Amino acid sequence: MDKDSEVFVGLDVAKRRHAAAVAEAGRQGEVRYLGEIDADPASVRQVVARLEKRHGKLHLCYEAGPTGYGLYRQLVALGHSCTVVAPSLIPRRAGDRVKTNRRDAVQLARLLRAGELTAVWVPDGRKAPHQDAGYAGPAVCPLWVGYGGFRPHGLTTAGARG
Repeated sequence: MDKDSEVFVGLDVAKRRHAAAVAEAGRQGEVRYLGEIDADPASVRQVVARLEKRHGKLHLCYEAGPTGYGLYRQLVALGHSCTVVAPSLIPRRAGDRVKTNRRDAVQLARLLRAGELTAVWVPDGRKAPHQDAGYAGPAVCPLWVGYGGFRPHGLTTAGARG
């Protein structure tokens, strides 16, 4: 491989392991599945370094989900472009119902190369006011001070049992 080439990497992320696929630049570029990697930062760094050494420029993407934006921040800190994709806006073929980690990673790499993915906004690393430990959200009611300001389990806002 040419070190000056660019590749598009699709990651199907999960809590414990990520599936990775690579699409080489160009319409006729090869799309191949790399395999699964551990989700810890050291493993991700190792795989990204290996791909960077082999190809040079990396464009990475993954679906937004419950894993958060830590992976995005890590990849950007390593000096690569990363796109977090809205899962509901990923183009899917009619009748394509089978979902596997491998298929999803390959599809993400292929669609990223084609420029057909819609990115979501990624907040910066600072905490938003609602993430602060002192903010309890909409469940706080001054009438429930005896419960620490939180709604007791089983009570609705109207006071009826739920």
